[in-house]
Amino acid sequence: MIDNKNEILLTNRTFLDVIAKSFNEFLCSGTSRSTARLKPLHGAIARDISLCLGVGYIVRSQGFGADKEAQVAGRYYDKYVDIAVEYGGRTVAALGIKFVMQNYSKYSNNYFEGMLGETANIRSKGIPYFQIMIILDRLPYYDKNKKIKRWETFTQHNVKKYIALSNDDTSRYMHSPDKTLVYVIHIPDPIVILDDCAKYRQYYLSMNFDITASATRYADLGSSVIVNDYEIFRDKLYHTIKAI
Repeated sequence: MIDNKNEILLTNRTFLDVIAKSFNEFLCSGTSRSTARLKPLHGAIARDISLCLGVGYIVRSQGFGADKEAQVAGRYYDKYVDIAVEYGGRTVAALGIKFVMQNYSKYSNNYFEGMLGETANIRSKGIPYFQIMIILDRLPYYDKNKKIKRWETFTQHNVKKYIALSNDDTSRYMHSPDKTLVYVIHIPDPIVILDDCAKYRQYYLSMNFDITASATRYADLGSSVIVNDYEIFRDKLYHTIKAI
C-alpha cells in the first residue's frame, strides 16, 4: 500500500488542476520555453511522489524542496532529470515530463526519439525511469511569424508509436520507460477566430474554464503505457521504487 495515502495526494481531478496552472503560466509567459510554466507541474508531482514514498526518500525537482533538478549518472552521460528520487544516498528512480502545447507534428518524432535515448541512458545504469507526456487534443500549429497556420488533432494515428512502446518487454528493452503516462487533455474550443499566438493567449487568459481529460479513446495499448489515469501511474511508480 502507498504510505500516507489520504486526501492530500493528487487525484486525477486535482492533477488536471495542476496542469491548468502550468497551462496558465504558459499563456502568461507567451512561450513554451519558459521554465516558470514547469514549476507548478513538476513541483506538484514531486511533492505527491514524496508523500507517497514517505520517510527516507528525497525527491528533487524544480518547484519542490530545494527547487533544483538533480543530475543523474547515466551509462553514457550524466543528465539533469525533471524529477529524481534518492534513497540511502543514491538515485533509485527518475522521471521525465513533457507538456506539448503547440506544433506537435513538427517535433513529435524528436520528442519520441529523445525520450527513448534518455531512457536507455538512465535505465542501462540500473535506474528505473518513468515518463509523463501531456498534450492538448487540439492544438495550434504556428508558422515562423507566430501566425496559426492550422489546428492539429492528437488522434489514434499519433498514438501508434505509443502502442508499439506499450507492448515492449521492459525487462529486455532499456529504451522503454518502466511506465509511461500519456495524458491527453481538452480545453474548450474557441468560438471566435484565433489566427495568431497573441489572440490565442488573450482568448484563453480571459476565460474561466476547466481543463478536462480528452473524451477520445485510444485502443490497443499494452500495460506499460497508461492513458489519462495519473493515480494508476503513480501507484505503479510507487511499487517499482519500493521493490528496489
